[in-house]
Amino acid sequence: MSENVPPEQSQSQGHDHQSLTTPLLSAQHRSTNSTSQVAIVGVNLCPIESLDYEIAENDFFKQDWRTRGRIQIFQYVFMKWLLCFLIGGIVSLVGFCNNLAVENIAGVKFVITSNMMLAGRYDTAFLVFFLSNLSLTLFAAIITAFIAPAAAGSGIPELKAYLNGVDAPGIISLRTCIVKIMGSISAVSSSLLVGKAGPMVHTGSCIASLLGQGGSRRYGLTWKWLRFFKNDRDRRDLVTCGSAAGIAAAFRAPVGGVLFALEEMSSWWTSGLLWRAFFTTAVVAIILRALIDVCLSGKCGLFGKGGLIMFDVYSANISYHIADVPPVLLLGVVGGILGSLYNFLLDKVLRVYAIINVKSITYRIFIACAISIFTSCLLFGLPWLASCQPCPLDTAEACPTIGRSGNYKKFQCPPGHYNDLASLIFNTNDDAIRNLFSRNTDSEFQHSTMLIFFVTCFFLSIVSSGVVAPAGLFVPVIVTGASYGRFVGMLLGSHTKLNHCFYALLGAASFLGGSMRMTVSLCVIILELTNNLLLLPMIMMVLLVSKTVADTFNGNIYDLIMKAKGFPYLEAHAEPYMRQLTVADVVSGPLQLCHGFEKVGNIVHILKTTSHHGFPVIDEPPHSESPFLYGLILRAHLITLLKKRAFLRTPVRIGAEAFRHFLADEFAKKGLGNVDKIEDINLTDEEMEMFLDLHPFTNASPYTVVETMSLAKASTLFREMGLRHLLVVPNMSNRAPVVGILTRHDFMAEHILGLHPLLVNSKWKRLRFHFPPFLKIF
Repeated sequence: MSENVPPEQSQSQGHDHQSLTTPLLSAQHRSTNSTSQVAIVGVNLCPIESLDYEIAENDFFKQDWRTRGRIQIFQYVFMKWLLCFLIGGIVSLVGFCNNLAVENIAGVKFVITSNMMLAGRYDTAFLVFFLSNLSLTLFAAIITAFIAPAAAGSGIPELKAYLNGVDAPGIISLRTCIVKIMGSISAVSSSLLVGKAGPMVHTGSCIASLLGQGGSRRYGLTWKWLRFFKNDRDRRDLVTCGSAAGIAAAFRAPVGGVLFALEEMSSWWTSGLLWRAFFTTAVVAIILRALIDVCLSGKCGLFGKGGLIMFDVYSANISYHIADVPPVLLLGVVGGILGSLYNFLLDKVLRVYAIINVKSITYRIFIACAISIFTSCLLFGLPWLASCQPCPLDTAEACPTIGRSGNYKKFQCPPGHYNDLASLIFNTNDDAIRNLFSRNTDSEFQHSTMLIFFVTCFFLSIVSSGVVAPAGLFVPVIVTGASYGRFVGMLLGSHTKLNHCFYALLGAASFLGGSMRMTVSLCVIILELTNNLLLLPMIMMVLLVSKTVADTFNGNIYDLIMKAKGFPYLEAHAEPYMRQLTVADVVSGPLQLCHGFEKVGNIVHILKTTSHHGFPVIDEPPHSESPFLYGLILRAHLITLLKKRAFLRTPVRIGAEAFRHFLADEFAKKGLGNVDKIEDINLTDEEMEMFLDLHPFTNASPYTVVETMSLAKASTLFREMGLRHLLVVPNMSNRAPVVGILTRHDFMAEHILGLHPLLVNSKWKRLRFHFPPFLKIF
């Protein structure tokens, strides 16, 4: 965070400049860099700021609300619902077009390759498969590396940090949105083991943010009638709705999307936001259903056989008994262990990629191409190791499958036979999952096939996630977990009455729970994906067991990535060692102050010599009987006052004159890339000697804490209120009116333990012996 960094911290940072500027890259200095002012956004190192979800209740804000009539208040509420409708509509169209493009591009690739293999032209078939995958990967990598590096990866860790109050350039810009859509289509179509759910969440959030700020001025796409929300809080709520719409569009899971935004993404939640998020996802579901009906008539090319992702494993005669519970519990335990191992390896691989990515764009693109080449060789070569199986006589589907999708891929096999490994590995991710979830196919796959497929998916999904391209984790984790679960079902054989497809479903649930550590939202998403309610108790049990087991080893995958990238995320709970400290133990100075009547020259000097974003305003004699804290004024508001040159020759109150010289919109939150800078303002020597009355523009009711408050309580207040600045006041009246300002940086563990190193041992002893990670679910 760039505000109020104490000088002693600056000195220590000067001794270790490398650890300040490369959060994930200098693992030899520290494991994380949550206290720095930079973080890795996508694949680029960027400066980060805090968002201020507190409303600045100055005289201008109060006057603006006092003058609003019923019509304006109704317009404010109506615009919230209208934007939710627009977010749902646009995200559903983007999600549909995304799936339409992937299915057709990948479909044409597989059809051409299969036709060549039917003709015995195996070398040419491999060349077409190899070059098409390389071209698609190269396109995704180039547009991401050169146009919008913030679009790389899943996007969920960056958005989770944003909704927690961390802002970084380019996270939700128009350019990032476009590259995210195009890059995701190319990357998924290129047979890389990456998903489209994470990119869809990022895309939905970008769309919501752009609508909330009225478009993009940078590209001349602005709509004045949409520029209605003037603060971070309203825009945060819209981004939350956009993230819920992204999951709903990716999985056709409207309720799961709402719960995902609640459980994983958002740090603040209200009943009103719940209603609007539910409305947004309902719009997504309705529009997608209408579009899928159009495609089922055959008007969408190769898209439409299964519509958007929908793995129907419903069966009216599912029955399970108490004897099925122990193996399912064991499935959950092993799934939790595998999920935590997956998170550990992915975290290490991403750190290695970051070291390489920082060198140059050429290295980033080279890695993406190398992984694409390796993946193509693996996907085309592994099926040759599997033996051909005779087609079953009682199958309802054509065998062998000629073309793109189906359970029985012919590959190199003679007529009347199929290659079971090719049916999984030489296919799109969605079709592979659909084959694993297929009913009445217990004899379709061999044990060796399922084991090879599981190991391949496990490691390919890890190495593919760090490429410089939009790459989600949901679908790779589902396909990996489904193969693991199906393999367990095959091992149990006649010892269980459950169909192998149901073990695949439970395996996917256990791997998701072990990796992503969500319970309620994952349970509902799986139910909406599979259209199966009969296995609900089993799914709930597997998710709880796998999450509990995995929590004993490490955190969820998104939290690990977020910490590795250097985002200063505030957890919902305060660490136990914080209760041993007061806020006075971590706040430090010197503090930059403004007076109620301040010289223009002093304000310019403060703004040019500091990068703070908030300044306490105090009144002193002769303007008051004794020194007291009047409030807090923001840097952006001071710059606005300087631009308007509302200067006074003598320090007197301007009162109601302020409302005639300024408009409320001038103090509204600026959109992306529209921040005013003090360097752009030129003032004369005469103007520098004049005064500004800061009282009407100062937030006279900022959140304050007494210096003796425990740091744990202050941390909870800071996070729950969505603050950027928390003023610390003395507990004695004969001292200065303000002691200091707490910012996000002051609550980071690295900063606290750096100031109080004796707490390090206490911290780990408490966490290890009294607060094991898995108990946090309670």
